Amino acid sequence: MAKKSILTVQNTNISVLMEKQQDYFSLTDIAKRVNEDNPASIVNNWLRLKDTIEFLGTWEILHNPIFNLLEFEQVKNEAGTNRFSLSVGKWTELTGAVGLKTKAGRHGGGTFAHKDIALAFCYWVSPTFQLYLIKEFQRLKEQEAQQSKEALEWNLKRTLAKINYRIHTDAVKLHLIPPRLAGTKLKGIVYASQADLLNLALFGITAKQWREANPNSSGNIRDYAATEQLLVLVNLENLNAHFIKEGFQPEERLEKLNEVAIYQMQLLSDPKIIQRLNQLPGKKDAE
Repeated sequence: MAKKSILTVQNTNISVLMEKQQDYFSLTDIAKRVNEDNPASIVNNWLRLKDTIEFLGTWEILHNPIFNLLEFEQVKNEAGTNRFSLSVGKWTELTGAVGLKTKAGRHGGGTFAHKDIALAFCYWVSPTFQLYLIKEFQRLKEQEAQQSKEALEWNLKRTLAKINYRIHTDAVKLHLIPPRLAGTKLKGIVYASQADLLNLALFGITAKQWREANPNSSGNIRDYAATEQLLVLVNLENLNAHFIKEGFQPEERLEKLNEVAIYQMQLLSDPKIIQRLNQLPGKKDAE
């Protein structure tokens, strides 16, 4: 499914569709700059030009391996004559073009073009408007890149939190759950208690206490943890699994895990330690 966004350029809203990692601008919205009541007539006038057909054909040759060159030559030969007219639908049907497409719908419908083609059309409409469009489009792509980076960091946090989940839950299953509880709903209570033991060791509160203190927040306490906390959490899960196998009681494990959490968080919060890590051999090359 195509992803849709809106560019606002000099008080004009322009729909942008992303399909197969390619951006398509609404020529209909751009044409409203000069004819708000009948933008389709502006697009049609542009399509009648011989220069436009040659430009569209060249773009398709460069980007479309199934472009029909024979049909293109016939269309090009007729372009520019008084009798010549061309719709987007006819153009794509005859030549198999992919740079232009139409979208049905009262709201958001119209003619769309690959960004390369759309910028050429925009220049024909208004060179000044084209410059503002380019600037705003660049801002949009930078914003999307930042959002992608934040999403990647979020996924990294979630991955760190889950990386040793199997090791941890297997240890609980093997060493804490009596055989008669296996396969029953009661074993979930045991798993939850181990999760809260880790929460207490690292955050100082249980998941329930956090929810009660943050009634308007979605998710859970770990969703709001810093990356450093989630890194320590991975280590605590490993240690807790080991302590369970060694037969330590919950109170003993909580005390030991809390000591480790405090120590590791102090290390990760120390600027001198971070500086030393950044100076490790290969660090600069990895970046």
